Amino acid sequence: MKIAYTMAPGRGDTDRLLFRVAEALVAKGYRACGTVQINTEREVNDPCDMDVKVLPQGTVLRISQDLGPHARGCRLDADALETAVGLVAATLNEGADFVIINKFGKHEAEGRGFRDVIAEALALEIPVLVGTNGLNVDAFQEFTDGYAQEIAPEFDSIEAWLTAMIKANKDAA
Repeated sequence: MKIAYTMAPGRGDTDRLLFRVAEALVAKGYRACGTVQINTEREVNDPCDMDVKVLPQGTVLRISQDLGPHARGCRLDADALETAVGLVAATLNEGADFVIINKFGKHEAEGRGFRDVIAEALALEIPVLVGTNGLNVDAFQEFTDGYAQEIAPEFDSIEAWLTAMIKANKDAA
C-alpha cells in the first residue's frame, strides 16, 4: 500500500508542512487531490479558525465553528468537512498523481470523514499522505492495518517519498 503519515510536534506545524509540500508538487506539474488546512489566528486566547483548501481547484471551506468564548466542545463543522470530502471524492475520480489529507482526526477515527476517499485512492494505487496527531494515530494505524509508513515531519523527506511513489506509478504504467 502506498500510504504514509506524518505528525509535526508544534500546533499547526503539520498543516503548514502539508500545504508547502502540496504547493511544491503542483508547481512541478503533478496532479494533486485532497485537502490542506489553513489556520487563521484570532485573539490571544481564542482558538484559531480552521479552513481547508480542496486540491487542486482551491475551494476553501471553513471547517470550524465559533461556539462562543465559553464553549468547550468540538468546534468541527461536520457538514463543512463532509462537503470537502465530497469535493475530494469527485476530484479523485478525475485522476490524480497523489492525495494529501490534512488530518486523520476524530471524525475519521470514528469511521467518517475521509476514510472512504483514502480507501478509494489506495484501491486506485494513488499514493496517499495523511497528517495525524498523537490522539488519533492509533486509530489511523488500525484503519491502515499497520501498513502506513511514518515519515519524519520534514519537507525533503515527504517530498522524496511522494515523488518516488508517483514515479513508481508512472514507470509501471
